[in-house]
Amino acid sequence: MPPSPAASPPPALEEEPLPHDGDGYDVNDEGTSLSVVSLDDEGFPSQLPGTETTPEKSIFAEDFYRCGTDWSSLQLKEENRYGDLALDSGKKLKQANLFQIWGFKRNDAVGSVESGPSQSGYCDEVRGSSERKILKPEDWGSILRDKGKEFENAKSSRKRKGSTAQNRVTRSCSCPFYKKIPGTMFTVDAFRYGSVEGCSAYFLSHFHYDHYGGLSKKWSHGPIYCSPLTARLVQLCLSVNPLYIRPLEFNTEYVIDSIKVTLLEANHCPGAALIHFDLSNGQNYLHTGDFRACKQMQTYPLLVNQRVNVLYLDTTYCNPKYRFPSKEDVLNYVVKITKNHLKRHPRTLVVVGAYSIGKECVYVAISKALGVKIYANASRRRILLAFGWPDLSDNLCSNGNNTLLHVLPMSSLRPETLKDYLKTYKEQFTAVLAFRPTGWTFSEKMRNDLELINPVSKGNITIYGVPYSEHSSFTELRDFVQFLRPDKIIPTVNVGNAGNREKMQSYFREWLKG
Repeated sequence: MPPSPAASPPPALEEEPLPHDGDGYDVNDEGTSLSVVSLDDEGFPSQLPGTETTPEKSIFAEDFYRCGTDWSSLQLKEENRYGDLALDSGKKLKQANLFQIWGFKRNDAVGSVESGPSQSGYCDEVRGSSERKILKPEDWGSILRDKGKEFENAKSSRKRKGSTAQNRVTRSCSCPFYKKIPGTMFTVDAFRYGSVEGCSAYFLSHFHYDHYGGLSKKWSHGPIYCSPLTARLVQLCLSVNPLYIRPLEFNTEYVIDSIKVTLLEANHCPGAALIHFDLSNGQNYLHTGDFRACKQMQTYPLLVNQRVNVLYLDTTYCNPKYRFPSKEDVLNYVVKITKNHLKRHPRTLVVVGAYSIGKECVYVAISKALGVKIYANASRRRILLAFGWPDLSDNLCSNGNNTLLHVLPMSSLRPETLKDYLKTYKEQFTAVLAFRPTGWTFSEKMRNDLELINPVSKGNITIYGVPYSEHSSFTELRDFVQFLRPDKIIPTVNVGNAGNREKMQSYFREWLKG
């Protein structure tokens, strides 16, 4: 029998799925495809996008550098927010001993990478692995169950046009080694590479475009393993054939191709999972996908009782300048600012920016504190209803005139856009108070003193950038690594620059001293 949808909160997605950066922020509003940069023999960019030719045989360096979880690291210098790559410098970078640091060697026979010998919000209540299930292809039928009448009605009423995501054209490229799990036939978040040679199971950590990109109703390359909520969203929003979607309950051990696999809550967006692989040779790998490390993860029985040999780590904010306040502190601050503002200006429309999924806790906190409903457009409501969260679904409304709390796309939080939006409700509201909750708003000057935040005010429009991040801060990464003490750490974000990689490795070495 296939597992039933997990009881834990499910994930969410966007009206029109678009690529986004490490914190889920849309970086390509037009939905155009991102070109792949050609590489020289050392695996570094050598040609401009659009002029490259596809090599007949992929080499190991190309597997690593050709594509990554963070496209920004492979864009032209003027397009890269971090300035990681300078394609016009005429200078070659040195690969140094990165692969030796990671303890990997190339297997020329299969063109893959093997690991060297071993050297040794949403953080809800954690349950131990109470079940062990062996999954076989013949066990799977239609594996998605309806999440109540609301979800079914929303699904049946949806009218899909030609999806932007489906119509995008992506260039052929090799799957990077850090998306492959050594000693298995598994990949993680590697859908944009099509059919990966030798892959028998495709794992999806969560429903954000930079992780599920490549999935569409045409997917037929193999089974997709993910959390129950992510599974519902994959079918609801991408129309993937349900025969390929195989939801796995959180905190339950499954045996897939003789490998023990367990999903753990990632404290990122709804439905996001850490994926733990326990191989028959005694090696244990943990892939974090995107996550925000928290103290409760240090109580997960699986992580307490089993050593992690290789850690695939979300390094979005692996920089000492990022030391975020806790989620709870930010939520309390947002509620306080909202209440104070409404005392002075009662006819204020409160707007929270959000991605297709993620940031729900911000507007739910305001809703609870003020006792008001949450307005979102039909597309977003369809997704939110799929979560199966009573605190959320019971407080949604379909008429913006019936509540002062509205949810808009993060890209709409601009003074001019909000001024135009306010005109729609000019009979009821005279001002807008908006919150942009993302780690990118964090400032070193702010540190943990939220009172130092200076809002952007333009006439009757006030916008607060608040450092509510769903990725780990630098100190949270340090604490998580020091708790696990893995043999090897493989960063998965901002890896397109040799300097970045070496800097991260220096942090890892420092954290694991002693």
